[in-house]
Amino acid sequence: MAIKNFAFAPATLKVKVGTTVTWTNQDTDPHTVTSTGSGGPLQSAALNTHATYSYTFTKPGTYSYLCTIHPFMTATVEVTR
Repeated sequence: MAIKNFAFAPATLKVKVGTTVTWTNQDTDPHTVTSTGSGGPLQSAALNTHATYSYTFTKPGTYSYLCTIHPFMTATVEVTR
């Protein structure tokens, strides 16, 4: 997953259970990968340029997330069996 031009690309990613997704910040500004709502599994620190964050999805479902620094940046990961 790319983080560039103040957006997550792709905006919707479809993966199978057990897939590890890695986000890479390609912007000069820091960004986070943070689950929407409380208690979600995605909780990255602020990612500086070229920093990465990885998460392995172990349960099916739709995981919405955003950048807490720039809340207009939103995306989802759809996980299926």
